[in-house]
Amino acid sequence: MTRVAIDAPSAIVQAGIEALLRPYAEIQVVDSGADVVVALVESAGELSLGSTAPTVVLIDDAGQGLLRIAGVRGVLSSDCSGEELAAAIQAAAAGLVVLHPRELAALPLAEMRMPRGVEELTPRETEIVTLLADGLSNKEIAGRLKISDHTVKFHVASVLAKLGVSTRTEAVTAALRQGLIPL
Repeated sequence: MTRVAIDAPSAIVQAGIEALLRPYAEIQVVDSGADVVVALVESAGELSLGSTAPTVVLIDDAGQGLLRIAGVRGVLSSDCSGEELAAAIQAAAAGLVVLHPRELAALPLAEMRMPRGVEELTPRETEIVTLLADGLSNKEIAGRLKISDHTVKFHVASVLAKLGVSTRTEAVTAALRQGLIPL
């Protein structure tokens, strides 16, 4: 059971949000002791977090970089469905982040993918780390790409150095976290 507090500008709006959540037995609306807070705001400037619980923000104009505010774990359009809101609440309670596509577009993803000071992978290195993620050995990668084992070892060493890791598993993990290879 996830306990949810609602921070809305009026009792009518709060009642409307509660009505959206009523069909979801796993969510209980509470006045205090919430696991997650749902806050309806008109602009980022109105947001004042009075709780340490993760907050899902409902806003008309997503894309204001709200995730940069400590405690915000979800940003949805204020006209979201009850199903979307319930999913966002459960995700926030589980420690995940939920974004409206406009909020996602406002994030500097290129900066998030590649930390400063880290070289970008070449297309061949990206191909190599993708094959590492598939669990292929150097010999299997060499056969698939029609290159020598020595060349594969060279590329793997370069990938490890550029990602600042020491093992193949760490390289795959780092590449996934940086969005360099698809899931």
